Amino acid sequence: MTLKEYLSQNDRFAANSGCELKEVREGYARAELVVTPKHLNAGGVCQGGAYFTLADIALAAVMNSHAGLTFGIENNIMFLHSAKAGDTLTAEATEVYNHHKIPYVDVRITNQQGELCCVVTGLAYRKKVKLPIDGLM
Repeated sequence: MTLKEYLSQNDRFAANSGCELKEVREGYARAELVVTPKHLNAGGVCQGGAYFTLADIALAAVMNSHAGLTFGIENNIMFLHSAKAGDTLTAEATEVYNHHKIPYVDVRITNQQGELCCVVTGLAYRKKVKLPIDGLM
């Protein structure tokens, strides 16, 4: 089983929210979400939790791309541009620092026009437990 398959099958919240991992490489991941009416807040724009869930699945892929079980311990999110129903959001997560215990990742979420909508930074804790995977994609 690959990391992409492992996360796609086992991160049920992200999958049920419509988030889909598209690419996983060591230190990089890309995920997408098509914004639907169920993702909108009372103001009629994409709810912050939808952005965060999309970023979180991309973060998980990057942080676990070294095959060691890794859990997020701190994330910061900044909303820059609102998305609306019908928009396709793409989260690109890049490993900034691959520390053996506390890795650091940046995520940039853009819409289909390439406009930057959201930025997420994340720290994680890497355990001494290997994931049951045999590759990334």
